Amino acid sequence: MYEAMFVVFIYIFVLSAVGTVLLNIIFRFLGKNGYLGNLFPNVRGGIPRAIGIIPFIILCFYFLPGYNSLILIIGVFAIFDDVLGRQKIASLSIEWGQLARGIGMILVIIAGFYLDIGISAIFIALMIQPINISDMQPGTTCMVTIIMSLVTIVVMLAIGSAPVDELPAIYTPLVLLIVCLGYCPLDFLGKIMLGEVGNHSFAIALGISYYLAGGLAGVIVLGLVTVALTAFVRRSTLRPFLSQSLGIKHPNFGDFFMDVLSGGGLGDLFRKLILKDKQYIIRSPLLIKLGFRRLLYNPYASRNAKFTSNRGSKQQVRLGKL
Repeated sequence: MYEAMFVVFIYIFVLSAVGTVLLNIIFRFLGKNGYLGNLFPNVRGGIPRAIGIIPFIILCFYFLPGYNSLILIIGVFAIFDDVLGRQKIASLSIEWGQLARGIGMILVIIAGFYLDIGISAIFIALMIQPINISDMQPGTTCMVTIIMSLVTIVVMLAIGSAPVDELPAIYTPLVLLIVCLGYCPLDFLGKIMLGEVGNHSFAIALGISYYLAGGLAGVIVLGLVTVALTAFVRRSTLRPFLSQSLGIKHPNFGDFFMDVLSGGGLGDLFRKLILKDKQYIIRSPLLIKLGFRRLLYNPYASRNAKFTSNRGSKQQVRLGKL
């Protein structure tokens, strides 16, 4: 069986590597001739976006049967996200791409319950958040995926995870690792972009691998490790963003962690629903170290004061000694 798996893995690697190179060439030709729109953003002279469709297709075919349906669902809706780009829905504050992503996540959760994954399906879907945040600079998502695939393999071997459909548990993270290794060289060089279809597919594949490694606890614990790893890898770019764009003075690792965990459109939507137009000022040194300045930063506050400042306003809410 292991010899057959080895042959399959070589085949998968070649498919991923060759497919990535060929699609890059095709997308560059089409993009330079003006046929790709949002799939060829004007970054460093033009970079093909959504090359992650190659890993997506391979994972749909070679991931564990049943579980691969979750990747198929999120990938289809992520393609809409890539194609539509940042187009707002009429006068609403959300974008078509965000709507497509949200529908995809909901369907992943429903399909997960159908597959008897249970509540773990929710946390698998939420893996999209940190992996999507990681895909903001070349190679970061691939680095996180490679490292966490290896960590998952080690965990599975250490705890003796049960086989799935007569395949060893490590088959799942191994497939993901090999697909990523075949795709990643051009991404590390900044020549291509995964796009939402790629990073969403990697996110769900990682979430499923975590679930097979340790059930609900595996998804939660390894998911938090993924958040911490992403925050560490992206710390150099998150620091100026938090300090200059959000006004969080001297951001620390807790702020980076919370940005990866709760940043982006999904996190801001929850802030809007929960905080409404309030902006909390965090003063406790402990809560500052834990990243609560970023966690409670509300872009929808009526007067979005920088809550790192000592200046108050009627729109700011003080939490006692916080």
